[in-house]
Amino acid sequence: MADIDLTGRRVLAIVTNYGVEQDELLVPVRHLRAAGAEVDVAAPSLAMIRTLEGDRDPGVEADPTLTLAEADPETYDLLLVPGGTLNADSLRLNDTAIGIVRAFTAARGPVAAICHGAWAVVEAGVAGGKTMTSYPSLRTDIRNAGGQWIDESVVTDDSEGYLLITSRTPQDLPDFLREVDTALAMAPV
Repeated sequence: MADIDLTGRRVLAIVTNYGVEQDELLVPVRHLRAAGAEVDVAAPSLAMIRTLEGDRDPGVEADPTLTLAEADPETYDLLLVPGGTLNADSLRLNDTAIGIVRAFTAARGPVAAICHGAWAVVEAGVAGGKTMTSYPSLRTDIRNAGGQWIDESVVTDDSEGYLLITSRTPQDLPDFLREVDTALAMAPV
């Protein structure tokens, strides 16, 4: 991946305190911070985030930088929604998290969701008219929400008033991060 300077850009990642897919959170966070972006990780509480690998094996632990309730979507340039089945299923039931997704899309801010993270887009009611990808088991949910699901490593759709970047699995992270970098590089500083 080419070097890119994201100094001055701010990213908000939203997760739960248990079950986020390790690489879908940590690889983007490390990548974006290395490129100069400020990245906050918001969770329901300030308790340690316990990641998983493949939805079953314990991953590394991570510290949230703030709670979901403390996050102000207006101060960020991009919203990152990692997957992990347990994380994404719990996140879509969290009214504050879904409110953050709605706030980003209403303000025309870019949203980047990978794997099961697309559930938050569906739950927020902002998948309609969007072409997107995800972990394959979400395709019916996306279609039922009015979106079009396709099987590609990354899909970028700027219709319906906001930019949505989606990917299927951790194996797609290089393509996903390329599109995230592009979206952030275009954000005003």
